[in-house]
Amino acid sequence: MTDTASAPEATEAGEAAEAVDGRVPVTVLTGFLGSGKTTLLNRILTEEHGMRIAVIENEFGEVGIDDALVLDAEEEIFEMNNGCICCTVRGDLIRILGALMRRREKFDRILIETTGLADPAPVAQTFFMDDEIASQLRLDAIVTLVDAAHVVQHLDEEKPEGVENEAVEQIAFADRVVLNKTDLVDEATIAEVEARVRVINTPVQILRTQHANVALHQVLDVGAFDLDRVLKDDPAFLTETEHQHDTTVTSVGIELDGELDEDRLNAWLGHLLRTKGVDIFRSKGILAIAGAPKQYVFQGVHMLLDGEFGRDWREGEQLRNRLVFIGRNLDREALERGFADCLATAGAAA
Repeated sequence: MTDTASAPEATEAGEAAEAVDGRVPVTVLTGFLGSGKTTLLNRILTEEHGMRIAVIENEFGEVGIDDALVLDAEEEIFEMNNGCICCTVRGDLIRILGALMRRREKFDRILIETTGLADPAPVAQTFFMDDEIASQLRLDAIVTLVDAAHVVQHLDEEKPEGVENEAVEQIAFADRVVLNKTDLVDEATIAEVEARVRVINTPVQILRTQHANVALHQVLDVGAFDLDRVLKDDPAFLTETEHQHDTTVTSVGIELDGELDEDRLNAWLGHLLRTKGVDIFRSKGILAIAGAPKQYVFQGVHMLLDGEFGRDWREGEQLRNRLVFIGRNLDREALERGFADCLATAGAAA
């Protein structure tokens, strides 16, 4: 991968913007559930680029998972998991940004990763509607990850009257679209997805990737956010503040102590995703498998599931399973019961 240090010609726009006003550049990383935002975040945090980055994460759910999915890094990471960053916790975002600026010497730039259900417009508004924030920070770019294998079904999803389609909004406000997971589809599907993106956002630069493997100079310090363009497309951008989520989409978070029987867990997850996977947009978890010394980390998008063993359980650490499902019309009781039946002790009791 080419990094910012080895591609100075690609960073001229960002450097010019910094030279003009000296404000701290902020990148908003967005994209629908399961598009690969955390994978890209890990690349940014671990790439040898010499940048100091402060990260703000936002999760939609009752149980925090993403903090454990982000690799260990020297950068400071602030987690917000008590609501959607574009709605109830925007005040928290302003407070965190203010706190960061009091420690300005510790970082060069800020990266905000939104929840997969966020409309990026209210987040972008923050940098123009709050005078103190606007005087110290500049919005460099909105980078939207798009899942090539699943985005079309989300773009075509029928929403209740007055409810925004977040997948559409995320593309509409993008300064860069990272078209991810291109290895999972054929060229005809990629062409279809790109055509759909162009209908929503004609001039946007589209970067094809696999495993979010994008050159960092293409998404950081690009000086791409153009308020005049946004206002031309949406004259009410700086005055609209309402954002209504689809209330049928919810999060079910489960925390359960103990070790899981691997066979029963695989059988339960397999059956669940085969029968309910269309309505389960995102699943992810940190699990304790009986007899395994390491945490099992899994992430799923609809029927696709990927998992691997992560770090060792530390000596004396409580073996606690954390599991999150985000989707439509989720049955909390059934999910809790099914997961509890996967405990190794459940089989012994039976």
